Amino acid sequence: MAADSPYDVAVIGGGPGGYVAAIRAGQLGLKACVIEREALGGVCLNWGCIPSKALLKNAEIVSYVRRADQFGLRFDNFHADYAVAVSRSRQVVDRMTRGIGYLLRKNNVDHIPGTARIVSPTSIQVTPPDEITPPNAATPSHQVTPPAGTPDRIDARNIVIATGARPRSIPPLPVDGNRILTSREAIVSDAVPGSVAIIGGGAIGVEFAYIYRMYGADVTIIELLPHLVPNEDAEISQQLERAFGRDGIKIRTGAGVTAAQPDASGVTLTIAKDGAADTARFDRVLVAVGVQPNTENLGLETVGVATDRGYIAIDDRMATNIPGIYAVGDVTGKLALAHVASAQGITAVEAIAGAETQPLDYSLMPRATYCHPQVASMGLTEAQALEQGYEVKIGRFNVSASGKAVAMGETDGIVKLVIDARYGEILGGHLCGPEVTELLGELSMTKLLEGTTLELGWAVHAHPTIAEMLHEAALDADGRVIHM
Repeated sequence: MAADSPYDVAVIGGGPGGYVAAIRAGQLGLKACVIEREALGGVCLNWGCIPSKALLKNAEIVSYVRRADQFGLRFDNFHADYAVAVSRSRQVVDRMTRGIGYLLRKNNVDHIPGTARIVSPTSIQVTPPDEITPPNAATPSHQVTPPAGTPDRIDARNIVIATGARPRSIPPLPVDGNRILTSREAIVSDAVPGSVAIIGGGAIGVEFAYIYRMYGADVTIIELLPHLVPNEDAEISQQLERAFGRDGIKIRTGAGVTAAQPDASGVTLTIAKDGAADTARFDRVLVAVGVQPNTENLGLETVGVATDRGYIAIDDRMATNIPGIYAVGDVTGKLALAHVASAQGITAVEAIAGAETQPLDYSLMPRATYCHPQVASMGLTEAQALEQGYEVKIGRFNVSASGKAVAMGETDGIVKLVIDARYGEILGGHLCGPEVTELLGELSMTKLLEGTTLELGWAVHAHPTIAEMLHEAALDADGRVIHM
């Protein structure tokens, strides 16, 4: 069967790009639906951003208990139950998923469970699932259920593809879901391995490293590039490496895995570095080497949607080369972050509605990593600014000089501003320290309003706060820093 009348917007995928696009369509008075084959919220809500933050909060609490004597506290026979932490994270997921169902209902968006395939620029075939997974997926009352066992056709004037991405695997590390895992399996596993190798030192890798280490695992991170979080400014990477070293996390950078031999009790890895190789054995291996787009079996070839290395090519309005078909989120290959997907979703729908849109500058998108200490950044690194020909000056402030950070007992890290020396314009902000991800909003607003270090230095910040570190770094750029 088909819908009684065409949808104005049919969104394929219910993650942070898809459901946000559909909600915005509903707000604009467009008839919209979301087609999702698994659970509303996508990877971010169900297996990524949200459950990992819940686990990280548990890990942070454990870290405080382990050094409780610094705060005059004593615990006898302390036990940290990781299974309870995982259970709590799934409860958080369930609550948030139900919240998305409510928002879809509120904005008159239909939720259609099933697998979508585009058969024309205005038509989608939907194969209904036997059931929606995972079990904690909410079932919104506005859900439109096709007849069991029969394909359904959805007609739509515009289609937004928001199918996201999945963890990437590499040939030397065949994922078996038991000994060799991706983040998808690890996020729901309630067992802490005695020892774990994490392949990849990006955001997912360092977040799991901190979680596992706080719960007592022997953790080794293996990263092919010279530093952890290799896309960050080099000084920030070094700050994190020092903090991880103090926590007992082993770091092997400039190294790659060339072979893996799993057996009933663990995995033996062959690790190559500088032309030499050695072996090491671990109870479990977590593969965190990036993502690959979910573009297979979507019917893209049928309608002629252009792709580049599997990612869907888009313009500034999120439009593909086929009129009426748009793409947002990880499937575009722009920047695999939930908030970027949401921003793209809003842009796509507003373009469909004929509203004025602004091109997204991906170089200025805030980037947040929630290990401990946290890592946050926006804009150009120092090296990138120099490569682009800027005359650069730097403003720095050490976390150890922050009264609030010292009072919190969290003194690892640095705040670094990369500045155009000619005009005082902030080209990039790079932070490592306690709760520094919460400072990205101020950085983004300063950049949006074309603020300079002079204006950021003029702005009075409450004392004592973590945000003062941005203020002091701006003052430092002009030789006026007070507390360092």
